[in-house]
Amino acid sequence: MAEKNTGAKRIVFTGGGTAGHVTPNIALMEPLLREGWDVHYIGSESGMEKGLIADIAGVTYHGISTGKLRRYFSWQNFIDPFRVIKGYAQARKLIKTLKPHVIFSKGGFVSVPVVLAAGKTPVVAHESDYSPGLSNRIATRFTDQVCLSFEDTLAHIPSGKGIFTGTPIRPALYSGSREKALAFTGFTGEKPVLLVMGGSLGAQKLNELVREALPILSEKYEVIHLCGRGKNDCDCVSCGYNQYEYITEELPDLFALSDVILSRAGANSVFELLALNKPSVLVPLTSASTRGDQLLNARYMEKKGYAKVVDQNTATPESLAAAVDEVYVQRAEYAERMCEDTHSDGTETILEIIKKAASNG
Repeated sequence: MAEKNTGAKRIVFTGGGTAGHVTPNIALMEPLLREGWDVHYIGSESGMEKGLIADIAGVTYHGISTGKLRRYFSWQNFIDPFRVIKGYAQARKLIKTLKPHVIFSKGGFVSVPVVLAAGKTPVVAHESDYSPGLSNRIATRFTDQVCLSFEDTLAHIPSGKGIFTGTPIRPALYSGSREKALAFTGFTGEKPVLLVMGGSLGAQKLNELVREALPILSEKYEVIHLCGRGKNDCDCVSCGYNQYEYITEELPDLFALSDVILSRAGANSVFELLALNKPSVLVPLTSASTRGDQLLNARYMEKKGYAKVVDQNTATPESLAAAVDEVYVQRAEYAERMCEDTHSDGTETILEIIKKAASNG
């Protein structure tokens, strides 16, 4: 059995299925590792979270069986309950062995068996989206505290459990260099720079819209297009337009170079833009593609005066370019409002909640 070391607190992180359920965990891990915490991660046996976490120095990864929580018919729905039961048993055994002081859950289907298996171990969860996802709705009844990115989400959480904290932001995002980005992209810096973040899920529609608008956009902007794996278009190669399937290390530099952002409206993305005071045009995934969370995220940001929302279903190349122009012209006003937001980076607040829970664990 792994005994609790009084000289070092032990934490188990969980969450997976998408990068949005993993990267906030990474933002919290880094300061805890520096403080000497013993950090463990329970994720799926072969999910994308394993690739993001397994190579982080100081973090021990444990894979368990998982089943997906689907809202649609699939033959896998008859098999997955048994996978969840197996995952619960594996998580329960791990938690009994590790004896963590606290568990932090970021959501996603892999987190459900871990939270259910927590027993008396304190559980702190985080909900990124405006409306809680299915996994967090199930897990909330078994958590001690639920940290929220959006203040309005408090209405969806049982009384006394929810706390408005904002989202954990990766510290590296603040250290971008405009000069490094100019060298990386080969841009002149003579025109303003538009950064397009298509993402992976549902990127194709946005990619097509951007490429149709490129003749208009390129007259005024140099354009960086993060289009998603396998979604490059060689026919669009031109001076002042760079497309990349995926960017990791250089992303902070690209943010530093960019004057305006065109993006989907995943919760982590919109809060990273808020923390960096980057005015944006948001084109959320439609409710036909998701449960509608991006629409709610985007409208909240627009209501706060941090972004302009464009409807993918009605957008044209001309209207998209006009929206980018409008935000660029008013970029100083957007940035000033974003700078005044006191919950733009929830990292320190959430760390305090974790530490308090661990002291009681």
